[in-house]
Amino acid sequence: MTDSESTQAPAGGASTRALDPAADPARERALVVARGYPRHWVADVLASDGGVVHLRPIVPEDADKIVEFHGKLSERTRYLRYFGPYPTISKRDLFNFTVVDHHTRVAFVAMLGDEIIAVGRYEGLTAEGDGLSAEVAFTVSDSHQGRGLGPILLEHLAGAAAENGLRRFVAEVLAENRHMISVFREAGYQVSRSFEGGVVRLEFDIDPTEALVSVRNARERAAEARSVRNILSPGSVAVIGASTDSRKVGNAVLVNMLRSGFTGPVYPVNAEHRSVRGVRAYPTVRDIPDEVDLAIAAVPAESIDSVLDDCLAKGVKALLVVSSGFGETGPEGRDAERRLAHAARAHGMRLIGPNALGVANNDPAFRLNATLAPILPPAGNVGFFCQSGALGIAILDEAAKTGVGLSSFVSAGNRADLSGNDLLQYWDTDPATEVVLLYLESFGNPRKFSRIARRVARSKPIVAVKSGRHAVPPVLEARTGEMDDAIVRHLFEQAGVVQVESIAQLFDSALLFSYQPLPAGPRVAVVGNSTALGVLAVDAARGQGLKPADAVDLGAQATPEEFADAVTRALGSAEIDSVIAVFVPPVAVTVEPYAQALRDAVAGAEKPVVTTFLATEGIPDVLAVRDEDGNPVRGSVPSYPGPERAATALARAWRYAKWRSRPQSQVVRPAGIDPERARALVDGWLDTTPNGRYLSDTETALLLACYGVHIATFRSVTTEEEAVAAAHEIGFPVAVKATGAQWRHRPDLTGVRLDLVDDDSVRIAYRDLAAVSGEPLLHVQKMATKGIGCAIRVQDDPSFGSLISFGVAGVISDLLGDRAYQVLPLTEDEAVELIDAPKAAPLLTGYRNAAPANRAALVDIVQRISALADDLPEVRELVCEPVLASPIGAELTDAHLRIGPEAPHPLDLGPRRLR
Repeated sequence: MTDSESTQAPAGGASTRALDPAADPARERALVVARGYPRHWVADVLASDGGVVHLRPIVPEDADKIVEFHGKLSERTRYLRYFGPYPTISKRDLFNFTVVDHHTRVAFVAMLGDEIIAVGRYEGLTAEGDGLSAEVAFTVSDSHQGRGLGPILLEHLAGAAAENGLRRFVAEVLAENRHMISVFREAGYQVSRSFEGGVVRLEFDIDPTEALVSVRNARERAAEARSVRNILSPGSVAVIGASTDSRKVGNAVLVNMLRSGFTGPVYPVNAEHRSVRGVRAYPTVRDIPDEVDLAIAAVPAESIDSVLDDCLAKGVKALLVVSSGFGETGPEGRDAERRLAHAARAHGMRLIGPNALGVANNDPAFRLNATLAPILPPAGNVGFFCQSGALGIAILDEAAKTGVGLSSFVSAGNRADLSGNDLLQYWDTDPATEVVLLYLESFGNPRKFSRIARRVARSKPIVAVKSGRHAVPPVLEARTGEMDDAIVRHLFEQAGVVQVESIAQLFDSALLFSYQPLPAGPRVAVVGNSTALGVLAVDAARGQGLKPADAVDLGAQATPEEFADAVTRALGSAEIDSVIAVFVPPVAVTVEPYAQALRDAVAGAEKPVVTTFLATEGIPDVLAVRDEDGNPVRGSVPSYPGPERAATALARAWRYAKWRSRPQSQVVRPAGIDPERARALVDGWLDTTPNGRYLSDTETALLLACYGVHIATFRSVTTEEEAVAAAHEIGFPVAVKATGAQWRHRPDLTGVRLDLVDDDSVRIAYRDLAAVSGEPLLHVQKMATKGIGCAIRVQDDPSFGSLISFGVAGVISDLLGDRAYQVLPLTEDEAVELIDAPKAAPLLTGYRNAAPANRAALVDIVQRISALADDLPEVRELVCEPVLASPIGAELTDAHLRIGPEAPHPLDLGPRRLR
């Protein structure tokens, strides 16, 4: 953007006394309640340069700040904003600018510290006739133009307008203001333009379109990648708390920075010494004469506030806090950590930590080691993110031992701000990173992780280990739903992430992905000089789902040339996709000639080769191909301590390659759905109860029918005669069912009578069930075609939003947890994968000579339920069980559905924001 980042706008809102609600989260929350705007309208956002900006609705107390903001605008910016000179805001306009109703008139301010740097607003246009249009405008201060704040304000204004029932924005822009016109044109909206008297009138619907979401995601990706690049590629670094005492953390960080050969200036900050480790020191960051990009804070937790103020005054882009004493210490520490993150963002900085091990970048252009680890692994093509500072040093040590070279490393500690999602955005754009490793203790925004990971995994393998899968603190479980490991497993599978169980397996996979090509199929050859080791390798490969050929046993007397020739023949076979080479050194024979022969034989091969050279692990010197700096590069052959680990790594690579080779499918909207009618029904039934209410069976049937999901015909009856009449109306055979929730899905079938073929059987069934249930209200239902009972469910997850699951119905499946999950909305392929994922899924394909079920009918129902749940976020719970899958189709016989106010999830929806 340029100095033209402003538009003509209606008068906005007002006041008397300046107040910065961003200064304290508690004050901000109180202000939300007092001013009556939604809490989620307050957001921290990333500008295009990676800096943080705080966005919130305007309040009357902003009046003085608005006057100051206006006074700093250039004449050119004011001219473009007001279509003429406007040097001073009148009292009347000031009131209109700052006093708004947050409904028909909404205004947002972008804050940096306590200064307003941009304003955006819309005002409803009653003159337009339908009451669904509003005029939109925004103005950005001259010193912050070019940071992409205009598009951000437009996104958030459109989000607020949609919540308030508006559908269309109008903007009037001077024809010479081409940059502002491009903001609207490039936002992804379908913009219509008209021209009159030097003014361009722009009109567009604000409904989110595929183009709009694509533009939003692309801008988010660029901004988040830029913010991480500011951290990993700084031009200068200040170490705050750099100590002369070698026992102090501040001394360790400074020493590691200096030893790594960081290519930029390093500024120790120490108020008591003129120099530290022979480097000129400064009392505060403010006193440093040059710019500071990255500040490392190694000071007590209680001293962080002054550090933040100094960094804001200096214009620091990112703050790395290695200090402890925050969230890991208990409730008070968590409160202090939240205040730290809030304040850092309000000051425009990204925050790494607190309690972080640090960050490192092995790029020779930077050679940054801003960590507590004295030695880093060699340079390579692997990016590594972990949360645990304590475990970080052990992880780096393991990487060095196994020969995994790192492009960059980030330990986020308590992860108060910077998260794995940010690093994925960066590594997606980083040419030096070809493999991503993640050690995750919790998710920040799982739905966003899923979206980013599935994009990144299309070009770069992501290998993740998720800790705490079986022992999650209650506070974490309540906040993120981390307890259900099945959901995490299916999330990874859906996103193409390679999940492993341990740090060792993490690096086993990294070795293969870093140095060898992906297998094109599951067929593997085993070549070796040991019968026992070869048999172990074949068994391990078969156990991992690979298709091994019989082992080629060369015998203990094989020469290096014979060993290499056998591997070469295997690689040349059209029937082989990969090779496992196993070798046990005979007595009085050295390994080196065999390893060198193997390395030369596989040079340039397009099929992966993994080895087990006993007593070696990682990338031994004799199996390594090195660059001019001595670092292992592609073509190096990884060696594993045993064939089991080699086969496991190879199988994971094959499953990932198979996922990546699949064409990307799209979300399909089934034919014959009526979302408008469904919306009207839900709006009419919805009440204000926080947990909502269960719909009646009739209401549930009506709502499902809007999406083409039909429950087998039923009638509600209260007498024997009504039951008999209903049976005749529906047509025999019928079932009679009790209606209470306690009678649903019982394995003993106490609440149902099936296959009733005449009046007498219906009468008897009615009398029995009325007596058992104690209720006269029963259902008479048409008997569905017999088939395999399935359960399709939608559940409200605190982290993911709506999840859809599928499994075979019954108590055994429930007890074993044999259920597959997917994040909504489902693509066409994901709907198929969902019904194929449970272990009991072979029952649907003709198990033991049974007739196969109509899986296409099941997929159709899953797609329709996916569309319903995605369109109607008020659907908090839906259980369709049983769905009887037979050779002729799939019929639903029972469902219950709960609707309620949309839950406040940290979802990956709506305008961009830091979460």
